[in-house]
This record gives sequence, structure tokens and C-alpha cells, in this order.
Amino acid sequence: MAEASVPGTCPTCGASARRVFTPPGVPLLARPVRRALDLEERSAHEPAVAATKQGRPLPHRRRQTPPWVLSH
Repeated sequence: MAEASVPGTCPTCGASARRVFTPPGVPLLARPVRRALDLEERSAHEPAVAATKQGRPLPHRRRQTPPWVLSH
């Protein structure tokens, strides 16, 4: 960075040229991951309040009770 204002030399023709700095190529996150991280960040400061039920109900499964378990 100390030599940012000093002209550079073209590796092809050897001419003096102005140095150009570009931001690093930071890979972007996949959209679902980015959305989840954004939601997590927002909920840390402003938790969402649910006014209505959303989603599907969970299926009710009756499991067989072992014979040694007493039921009321």
C-alpha cells in the first residue's frame, strides 16, 4: 500500500502504468444460507412475534405401549 501512488511497469511492454486496485473476489453464499444468516441476525435484535399458526400440524403417531408399562 505504501507504493500505491508509484506507477507500475507493464509486464508485457514495459511501459509505465497507473496501478489499479480492485476489491478481492469474495465468494457469495448460497441464497438459502444467506437468508438463514440474515434471519438469525434480525431475530437477535428484533424477535419476530407470531400472531397466527403457520405450517402443517405434526402427525400423531400412536406407539405400542410395552406390556410392563401401566397406563392411567
